[in-house]
Amino acid sequence: MIDLGQLTGFDWGAGNRDKNWQKHQVSTGECEEVFFNLPLLFGDSPGRSANEKRYFALGQTNAGRLIFIAFTVRDEKIRVISARDMSEKERGFYDQSGS
Repeated sequence: MIDLGQLTGFDWGAGNRDKNWQKHQVSTGECEEVFFNLPLLFGDSPGRSANEKRYFALGQTNAGRLIFIAFTVRDEKIRVISARDMSEKERGFYDQSGS
């Protein structure tokens, strides 16, 4: 599992900086906020990449927006692959686990 204390920041490449806003209206700032707010739940994601381990996070922004994030770790940085509002099922899991 991931140790957030070992990570040094975020990797926002040109290819993924605006993608989540265009698809799901989730800003890069909101993505980053999720990793600093509690509760924060992590898991392994079966992602589509054979080259990198994929993870998911369920968390909330400073404004309380519930967000699902698929991400990987590159060079000790979090690289967000996809971010969107949590589904109803994910919200239920998050509410149950975060209590």
